[in-house]
Amino acid sequence: MSGSCPEGLLGGGEGESRFMFRTLPSGEIDPGLFVANARLVDRDRDALGAVFVKNGKIVAVYEGEEATRMLEELDGAAIGCGSEHGPGMPEILDAGGAALMPAFVDLHAHFRDPGFTAKEDLESGSRAAVAGGYGTVVLMANTDPVTSSSETAAEINARARSLGLVETFQAVSLTRGFDGRDVTSLKGLDRRLVPVASEDGRDVSDPDVMRAAMRACAETGVVVSCHCEDAEIAVRAKPLRSRALASIAAGNVDAARADLAEAESVLREAEDAMTERNLSLATESGCRVHITHASTAGAIDAVRRAKKAARARAASGTPIPVTCDVTPHHLSLTSASLEIVNPPLRPEADRLSLIAGVVDGTIDAIATDHAPHTARDKAAGAPGFSGIQTAFSVCYDALVRAGHIGLSRLSALMSANPAEILGLPRGLLRAGFDADLVLVDLGAQTVVDPTADAWRSKGQNTPFAGRSFPGKILVVFKGGRV
Repeated sequence: MSGSCPEGLLGGGEGESRFMFRTLPSGEIDPGLFVANARLVDRDRDALGAVFVKNGKIVAVYEGEEATRMLEELDGAAIGCGSEHGPGMPEILDAGGAALMPAFVDLHAHFRDPGFTAKEDLESGSRAAVAGGYGTVVLMANTDPVTSSSETAAEINARARSLGLVETFQAVSLTRGFDGRDVTSLKGLDRRLVPVASEDGRDVSDPDVMRAAMRACAETGVVVSCHCEDAEIAVRAKPLRSRALASIAAGNVDAARADLAEAESVLREAEDAMTERNLSLATESGCRVHITHASTAGAIDAVRRAKKAARARAASGTPIPVTCDVTPHHLSLTSASLEIVNPPLRPEADRLSLIAGVVDGTIDAIATDHAPHTARDKAAGAPGFSGIQTAFSVCYDALVRAGHIGLSRLSALMSANPAEILGLPRGLLRAGFDADLVLVDLGAQTVVDPTADAWRSKGQNTPFAGRSFPGKILVVFKGGRV
């Protein structure tokens, strides 16, 4: 191929990209973009080829010799580096063999805006998402004030959209203001605008209220995303965690480990109990239920049984959709770590159960549960990690490089499946789908340094600091634009 950059298209300095030519001013006619010489990977394919995008959509996907032929037909077009073309000629990008995948879709993140913008805001969260290869993010409702109406959600989404970085879907709370009682704000939601409702950070304790919330969402098709935790059980873990933090500060790691192990056992009971309850209520109410950040073998087994029962009902024409996600940190870390997160890191047996759930299809998606905190709040025991920027590399290492699944399956978990859950035409390299794409150098390493300029989240609370993972995000396209 002629016309490629003399110094090579990929690489550049630390944190740099050679793809900045694709920043078209708003309103400029889009000549299209032809990404050539790429390893095309999505849920349904893994092959060398090319993709043509224009006006925000994928126009065509070519594999093998057809891709080469189409490139040769672009007479007069040079390869990459922002070369000038004639009127109507598409820009051509030589991917140099890098993996071109659908941009990732996160079903569960916290951008802390409004109310907690010292931890994160829409701009910093969106930049972290892009740096992690994401084009779409569902934001949880535990803002201040709590996001409990479609009007508030629309305002947050509009502010995020104005940044031109990622598309957000702000979830609304299941009960107004997290009061645990009032579900009237769920009436008449438009699932195209608000596809998810969740009480994340807690669970709706009263089963009658949860049943009413699920019935309201069943009428509109809104997905109920469940943070499964019995509050009456979970409260017993708080003093144990507080004591563990004091022990860590005093340098008594063994005492801290013992208290955290006891807290983990308590929170296991809390998660397993509420997973069973929420799945049962979903069956009764007929709503679309999504079990988020599942972390125990018991929770995965419950989802597996619920899916089997749903398939049996589907034969009689009454399917009950049940989906489930897990986080990168629960797939890659165990309770041997002293890190604090909800749900907690589990023993190795649970981690292996999650991987088994990925392999057999019980788990539909990987969601980050991106939870940035200030250093002060984290030191005081605030649970959670800033994880959206590291998610792909961590999962590629834990699942693909470890030999459990192939790259296409990982793409399904991070793109096609979550997009399908949200009802969005993206997540696949398919004509007519949104041109949200990510180019990944699978041979490069990502070194996690939350103090570096390349780290975009305000929250530096990552358990992976100092570690190196395979796979580097090179560029992200949103609607065909960098």
